[in-house]
Amino acid sequence: MMVYLAVVGVTALLSFVLTPMARMLGVRARVYTPTRKRDMHREPIPKLGGAAMAIAVIIAMGLGSLVPFLSGIYQAPMLGVLAAIVVVMIMGVADDLWDLHWMIKFAGQVVAAGIVAGAGIRVEAMPVGWIHVDNEFAQLLITIFVIVLTINAFNFIDGLDGLAAGVAVIGGSAFFLYTYLLTRTINAYDYSNLATLLTALLIGACIGFVPFNFHPAKIFMGEVGAQLIGLLMATAAVAVTADLGALEGFRFRNVPAYMPIILPLAVMVLPLLDLVMAVLRRTARRSSPFSADRGHIHHKLVDGGYTHRQAVLLLYLWSFVIGYGAVLLTYFPAEIVISVVVLAMALLVLLTLRPWITRRAYYRKLNKMRAAKADQRPANRPTENGE
Repeated sequence: MMVYLAVVGVTALLSFVLTPMARMLGVRARVYTPTRKRDMHREPIPKLGGAAMAIAVIIAMGLGSLVPFLSGIYQAPMLGVLAAIVVVMIMGVADDLWDLHWMIKFAGQVVAAGIVAGAGIRVEAMPVGWIHVDNEFAQLLITIFVIVLTINAFNFIDGLDGLAAGVAVIGGSAFFLYTYLLTRTINAYDYSNLATLLTALLIGACIGFVPFNFHPAKIFMGEVGAQLIGLLMATAAVAVTADLGALEGFRFRNVPAYMPIILPLAVMVLPLLDLVMAVLRRTARRSSPFSADRGHIHHKLVDGGYTHRQAVLLLYLWSFVIGYGAVLLTYFPAEIVISVVVLAMALLVLLTLRPWITRRAYYRKLNKMRAAKADQRPANRPTENGE
């Protein structure tokens, strides 16, 4: 655990040091996020923060290769992840500078995902009914789909200061805990694990970036950051699934078979839900699924009455309850965990709807007061002649 925590700390420190440099570069190069009707900020803010996160991850990956405990991880799959990060960084910076067409961005995402899959990190089994995926081409297609889907999910949720990075820290830490304990359960002698290392890098990069991105943000992560988060999160999830084929017989005596698919979905439920709703909404309007609008979950919360920070903290709570609730299912009785999670989610629903409930109660009270005043007025006022 200490090695992974050191990875988190080193990556966080690198990200914290590099982010102000990226901000300075963004200001000098005038790489700003424009102020648009759908945006929450009202003044130009430099981006390129994601580039600082990506460079921090790359440097930390290099330093990690020097640690004997992690040496077994640094093989072809790790090199594939590194190459994919470089592709994401190049394409993301290019988009921040020149606002690339969505098809070019999508092609870059497919290339990055293809590199990861080609390096050997693939979906080899679907832990729903334990269905093996034996065809290599099918493995490649499913893996690319999962990674591209996750990249765009986090890209869509990156709409409030600190939201995407904070959700990544919460979800990533839940996934980190799961993969670490899982690996120790499987092998008490060598519990180095690619998925655990990737989530440690992700958590560190986001922790170092959040202080500069929380409202009011001094810098945005831009395309690089959102795509980096999605890439690392999805790759870690796929790496766990790919690990199952060799460990099938031993593993399911210790951990429920459905967890490798439930936990990633739980961790990413908010980004994926926002993505699905955005695609349906935009398709219904007969516009491109990649076209921007102001209909995301975070926009609805702010428009409903929450402040910027309140909306972000509320979404943090949702991520925490769902992500850690899924993790607790692995180690505690399901009846207890489900009861606690259902109660917590019921309270969160009430908290989420509070502005609308308060507003409705206010207008109901106002209408009653108006009706009462109307009833107190004389029905017929006498004229000057007394008629």
